[in-house]
Amino acid sequence: MGEGDVENPLKSLEKKIEAAKKEVEPEQPVQNKFSAAEVGWRMIIELTAGVFIGFGLGYGLDFLFGTKPVFILILTLFGFAAGVKTMMRSARDLQDKELAAQYSTEKDDIDG
Repeated sequence: MGEGDVENPLKSLEKKIEAAKKEVEPEQPVQNKFSAAEVGWRMIIELTAGVFIGFGLGYGLDFLFGTKPVFILILTLFGFAAGVKTMMRSARDLQDKELAAQYSTEKDDIDG
């Protein structure tokens, strides 16, 4: 008996063990990377960050030029608009990722 005779049964045994493990382990379902709460918090933070940045810039310009409510109001509204735009873009990106994941699982089901 040479070494080649010993290695082949061991390799075949390892393959059988791996196959048995795969049969026992359930397939992991495709899950979304983000929960609804995480997405909601992300959008709230994006909106409030835009508003606060606009307010801060407006306050700084009003302090610099001595015109109290003008720049605060204008830049706060611009910050709100920028926050909404950012929220909409991130929602569209998340929707595109979700649709791509659904398409890939449907394609796998058709091919497989």
